[in-house]
Amino acid sequence: MIEKLTQSSEDVLGFKASGDITKADYETMVPAVEAALKAHETVHILFDLTEFKWEKAEAWGADMKFGHDYHKKISKLAIVGDKKWEEWLTKVAGPFYAVKAKFYNSDDIDSAWAWLRS
Repeated sequence: MIEKLTQSSEDVLGFKASGDITKADYETMVPAVEAALKAHETVHILFDLTEFKWEKAEAWGADMKFGHDYHKKISKLAIVGDKKWEEWLTKVAGPFYAVKAKFYNSDDIDSAWAWLRS
């Protein structure tokens, strides 16, 4: 499941991934990003992976399409997690999803929000 976080504002959007992500979960995220881009040239996104399990194969196409469609419009992407592979993923996949991407440990989520808002 992907849910929009209440700390989100106009051009700073936060999402939390829980459990296994499906293709339908992108139907939550994409409209929020589209709405923000109607009012702003770029957006900043926080993606909290602390409760993320995996992405189902059916979602891979939607994931790749999201990166293709929005990577130049997402100026900052903060990945929040507590696993080493999530940090590695930020370095490897980040350039395909955003202009700048940084990893933050789950106990430092406030710094992630601050970086996105700066």
